[in-house]
Amino acid sequence: MADLSGFPITRRWPAQHPDRIQLYSLNTPNGVKASIMLEEAGLPYEAHLVDFAKDDQKSPEFVSLNPNGKIPAMIDPDGPEGAPIALFESGAILLYLAEKSGKFIPDDAAGRWHAIQWVMFQMGGVGPMFGQLGFFNKFAGKDYEDKRPRDRYLAESKRLLGVMDAALAGKTWFLGDDYTIADISMLGWVRNLIGFYEARDLVGFDGYPNVAAWLDRGLARPAVQRGLEIPSRG
Repeated sequence: MADLSGFPITRRWPAQHPDRIQLYSLNTPNGVKASIMLEEAGLPYEAHLVDFAKDDQKSPEFVSLNPNGKIPAMIDPDGPEGAPIALFESGAILLYLAEKSGKFIPDDAAGRWHAIQWVMFQMGGVGPMFGQLGFFNKFAGKDYEDKRPRDRYLAESKRLLGVMDAALAGKTWFLGDDYTIADISMLGWVRNLIGFYEARDLVGFDGYPNVAAWLDRGLARPAVQRGLEIPSRG
């Protein structure tokens, strides 16, 4: 049985199954990258809800695992050379789980880097831009009289959707026939953009038919459907 007592986070979120990957998350677009990947790869894990309403992510126990105070974070009790490893940042977690499982990342070097480049595209562009647009369209930012901030993120979100649509032309997934971490990294963000952030009409989503078809294919996957609801909010 793995001993995770050296990780302070386990005092707030005790591990019932310490031999499994411990996931600390919330089902936001970043959080579901990890839960979808774990479901897709079939890796045993235990999910712990980090409740933003309770500022769980700011607690000393959580910050001990992720000093940036963001979800997701995880502990793998069976890390490199069999020693436990703690990780944060959703992109890093995707890459780690792909390498650990040997799934959803190409075996050849060129294909691997093609997948990684799209994960970086999501991390540096899709996530920040869609998230800011969501703030200015749905949350407190919607009340700002000056619409220039919203329109800045709107223009960039539409540009990114155009890049994605062109990349998906004639393809099932971003790497062609192979579903990879590139797709997993973006599904939750596109879903939120047109759903939770209520920006479907604003960005003209129906004008990006390749992205729309790709999203439908992704959301139809059973593992994606499960991962989108993990951790359960109770």
